[in-house]
Amino acid sequence: MAGLIGTVTLNLALDVTYEVDELRVGGSHRVDRIRRRAGGKGVNVARVAATLGHQVLVLGFVGGVTGELVAEELFDAGLTALLTPIAGETRRTVAIVNDADGDATIFNESGPSVTADEWRAFGDRMPWGRLGVLACSGSLPPGLPADAYAEIAVRARHHDVLTVIDAGGDALSAAARAGAVVRANAAELRAAVGDVEVEEGASELVALGATAAVITDGPRGMVAASNKGVWRALPVETVRGNPTGAGDACTAVVAAAIAESPEPDWSVVLKSAVAASAAAVLTPVAGDIDLAAYRRWQPQVTVNVGGV
Repeated sequence: MAGLIGTVTLNLALDVTYEVDELRVGGSHRVDRIRRRAGGKGVNVARVAATLGHQVLVLGFVGGVTGELVAEELFDAGLTALLTPIAGETRRTVAIVNDADGDATIFNESGPSVTADEWRAFGDRMPWGRLGVLACSGSLPPGLPADAYAEIAVRARHHDVLTVIDAGGDALSAAARAGAVVRANAAELRAAVGDVEVEEGASELVALGATAAVITDGPRGMVAASNKGVWRALPVETVRGNPTGAGDACTAVVAAAIAESPEPDWSVVLKSAVAASAAAVLTPVAGDIDLAAYRRWQPQVTVNVGGV
């Protein structure tokens, strides 16, 4: 039986969406359509994993009234959470959706500063014995070290727990050196290893120490690399919609596979990851996937060994 999937969101947020008939810069708007829900990439991962039938535990920091609202929404959504209190106020993100053209204008707060004592308390509360895998993703709040995710990965290995880390640039390289399964998009990969082909870059991350590397490559599909080889999965069809949560859906599938086996069949994982990412694009909100589309596309995804 697969272990519990822990998802780490160190910069949790309350996502607030306003829908207006037409956005007029400098104008006044009456807002009747408002959505509020807990947000952050790790929360999106937890939502997708739970939708796919896995047990999840949301981990992160919360503070102030906004933090209370985040905790309440997670509970209402049926997501179990172990949240570390902090003195600062949990951030909000505000999206204004213009119904006239469907565009969204987004405002992201940077988040509260986390102290060294709060960071230590977070680590001390980690329920290592319950975890099958730990998925870390999203921005870091002020006050935390740049290699915070790599630090988590190192601690996890001491407890025989693998991590899946969604990061870019230096954080991606640090996560690879810490032995994590790393996930990034092609632009984030090249920011870490230079202007190389995705297959080569993924293999470089494995050479740095990553257990495996999974790289999303837009309409060209997805690549996975481990010490056993390289695979590229090709998308079934072009999907149009909201791509915001596609990467988080991929992370959820990868984490679920690791929870079931530390050495999964990456060709099988890629089939599910590509299907889930495409199914996420069909939904208007990150963290949701179209289950019918996912089940329809999963067996149709083609995987090429060697990435060619």
